[in-house]
Amino acid sequence: MEERSAASAAVFPGLVKKLLKQALRLRDREAKGTISAAGMAIATGRLEKKLDGLLADPQADEENRKLAKHLGKEREHLFTFLQCPGLAATNHEAERALRGLVIARKVWGGNRTARGARAQSVLMSVLRTCRQQQRVALPLLIELQRMRQTEALDLVADTS
Repeated sequence: MEERSAASAAVFPGLVKKLLKQALRLRDREAKGTISAAGMAIATGRLEKKLDGLLADPQADEENRKLAKHLGKEREHLFTFLQCPGLAATNHEAERALRGLVIARKVWGGNRTARGARAQSVLMSVLRTCRQQQRVALPLLIELQRMRQTEALDLVADTS
């Protein structure tokens, strides 16, 4: 957005980009051990306050309004990686891990109804989680089939 927008419209995405880069540098400082836990909390709070200031300023450009609205919806999750050491800043890795499964679902079927799509989504997530945890999926799936729905959902939540 910053590169393709008019100069005045490029300011907002540029400020958002700068803020996100500051958050990444802060994460790197924590990983190197050059900032205390208290310093980390203070710096994270300052970044959140800066973001709130950016989001409070109404945007004239339509694309900037859309970006601001999206950031507002995701506000509480934007800096989660600063509060949970070791957590990735994006979900890029998870999306790449599931990409093949999503393509298979779309080509292979399983999503002709909302219920089928949901079942396929949950199954693919469980299979991928088992692979990442180096667990054999079949015994888990058999156990899930034998359980009541609420127990099964609890078990799936515990494995992810």
